[in-house]
Amino acid sequence: MAVRQIRVLGDELLRKSCKPIKEVTPRIRQLIDDMFETMYEANGVGLAGPQVGILKQVVVIDVDDGNQYVLINPEILETVGSKTDYEGCLSIPGKTGKVTRPVHVKVRAFDENMEPYELEGDELLARAICHECDHLHGGLFVDLVEGELEEVETAEDEDE
Repeated sequence: MAVRQIRVLGDELLRKSCKPIKEVTPRIRQLIDDMFETMYEANGVGLAGPQVGILKQVVVIDVDDGNQYVLINPEILETVGSKTDYEGCLSIPGKTGKVTRPVHVKVRAFDENMEPYELEGDELLARAICHECDHLHGGLFVDLVEGELEEVETAEDEDE
């Protein structure tokens, strides 16, 4: 496994649509492993292919619920409700903003073995699914921010 470089706002790759994955090859398995490692290293809860420079429809998510989610070629089937909350992105470091997302999402995807499955998520998982799926189609949370982006306070800021 390896930590990959996370692309940041301004990188044109983040605005491109991703191609579906037809089969899980050893390279795709390595990509998934690397994406999890990269996400954990950056203290994130989700990461999508284009964020590490790969224009493939693959997402990894871990919202600290005891599960690691791999979504290949995800398709959101259903959304319920809405909630406005702060959201950030590993590709836009140090910034946060208020975004309205569904409180419940149902998604169909393939797992790392190309087995189809459906996943339903609430609250943070629903937010992460929507956020990461947006990345696969060139969307960023800044496109949806209500009001202004805000600076994120870090532990270093508090020490000053």
